[in-house]
Amino acid sequence: MRYTFNFPDLGEGLEEGTILEWYVAEGQQVKEGDPLVQMETDKVVADIPSPRQGMIALLHGSVGDVIKVGSPLVEIETEAVGGAQESHQPEEKKENVTTEPISETEEDAGAVVGTMEVAEKDAIMPESIEGTKEGDASLNVPSRKALATPVARAMAKEMGININNVPGSGPSGRVKSEDILNFKTGIQGAAPTQPDKATAAEDVTYLPLTQIRKAIARNMIHAKHNAAHMSVFEEVEISGLMAVRDRYKQKFAEKGVKLTYLAFIVKAVAMALKKHPQLNSQIDTENSRMIVRNRYHIGIAVDAPDGLVVPVIRDADRLSIFRIAQLIGELADKARKRKLTIDEMKEGSFSITSFGSIGGIFATPVLNYPQAGILGIGRILQTPIVKDNEIVIGHIMPLSLTVDHRIVDGGETTRFIYHVMEYLTDPISFLMEE
Repeated sequence: MRYTFNFPDLGEGLEEGTILEWYVAEGQQVKEGDPLVQMETDKVVADIPSPRQGMIALLHGSVGDVIKVGSPLVEIETEAVGGAQESHQPEEKKENVTTEPISETEEDAGAVVGTMEVAEKDAIMPESIEGTKEGDASLNVPSRKALATPVARAMAKEMGININNVPGSGPSGRVKSEDILNFKTGIQGAAPTQPDKATAAEDVTYLPLTQIRKAIARNMIHAKHNAAHMSVFEEVEISGLMAVRDRYKQKFAEKGVKLTYLAFIVKAVAMALKKHPQLNSQIDTENSRMIVRNRYHIGIAVDAPDGLVVPVIRDADRLSIFRIAQLIGELADKARKRKLTIDEMKEGSFSITSFGSIGGIFATPVLNYPQAGILGIGRILQTPIVKDNEIVIGHIMPLSLTVDHRIVDGGETTRFIYHVMEYLTDPISFLMEE
């Protein structure tokens, strides 16, 4: 019997995914749970496991193709007889109205949870590399089929480079766009070559939009069109915070945790939100109501190689500075390796973006809609300040707060940011709260 397996909904309103790599070929035997294909969505990179045991009869799509949710992905000849054709259809999408994670006991091998658990625990399957010896670049026949992002494949094709010969710097040797550029530079530096006629005549380079870049573009426009953005700017003197961080930084490092200012900021924001719940809410215009979140899940924007992602630190108000710092490190590392799960990116109630680590001072952050607020952290400046009627050297942290003005008025916005500033000025106040 032939079983048609359709691309399942991995959650969070997923509409499509891009094929990054096929793990199977037509005619190959597979067991239930074996990885079939690696898909890139606008949230995660996930391995899709086989829901049946049998022989791969047909693959739908090639590497780089975009597959819609519910469209055929593979066809499997199972051992059952009768010649009937069975089709796996994903469950109808429903709005997630609960704050509890989805159960991990779904029996359908093609369901969301089973897919994500296999993908995140097993990550990317290592491939066998054999044939050519290290350093032997003279052979034209590649010894492997390269793991690569769609952008890298398009760039290699544009430049006339065989991507299978390019060393990858990504997870499991995945070839990224910068690897293509480095490889081409290395070739040009090693020996004079004639310019590629196909690319020399082009004034522009076309790069396909990745799934994550599509999601960023879609979400930014959606936020701008559906919220009334208002931004306020403040400066907070953090010499006291710097002293506390310096005192505990080494102790944290001995336990394998990097103590950054962001850990204190996450805690300060969570504590301030408890006093100003309007900024921990969202508007529901269809039902003429406000939805106030009673838990404080803080999203932290991470500048990952493939684009901006926002993992979430759940119940930040209940966590210690040590645990928050630990989670920041873990989530940032997983974000850069594209190993975040759906659960680690959903249900955020307020977001923080720290652009100061790159060099910005002030900005007007765009809301992570439908959240009511986002706080931007600028580069810390050493500057003269007036203290006790004397000019001394101070350490100023710029703050940029954007809110949805439909939900939050100017007065409440100012009171919220002042509470955040109080916590950052006096970090010991975290311990003094009721």
